[in-house]
Amino acid sequence: MSGLGLNHFLVLAALLFATGVLCVTLRRNAIGLLIGVELMLNAANVNLVAFHRWHGNVDGAVFAVFVIMLAAAEAAVALSIVLHVFHHAASISTDDYTEMKG
Repeated sequence: MSGLGLNHFLVLAALLFATGVLCVTLRRNAIGLLIGVELMLNAANVNLVAFHRWHGNVDGAVFAVFVIMLAAAEAAVALSIVLHVFHHAASISTDDYTEMKG
């Protein structure tokens, strides 16, 4: 049995990224947009870890940890914005609330 090669992980990452792009472009819900962005970040992580495993250096794993930290911070900030918008507009649809007035 030969196992999984680099191409398998690259195809998986491409499918994840394409799913994320479709989710971002087709969804009108703020939560759906966040899920799409998270899918795209996870696709980047799969690529980074695959190349880390393939080349044997730790650079890919270190960058993957930074991407995970970035995704956590992005999710926290974006969810707080979505909750603020929902509190004022009573909807999380991006069509209903297009302007952010301070």
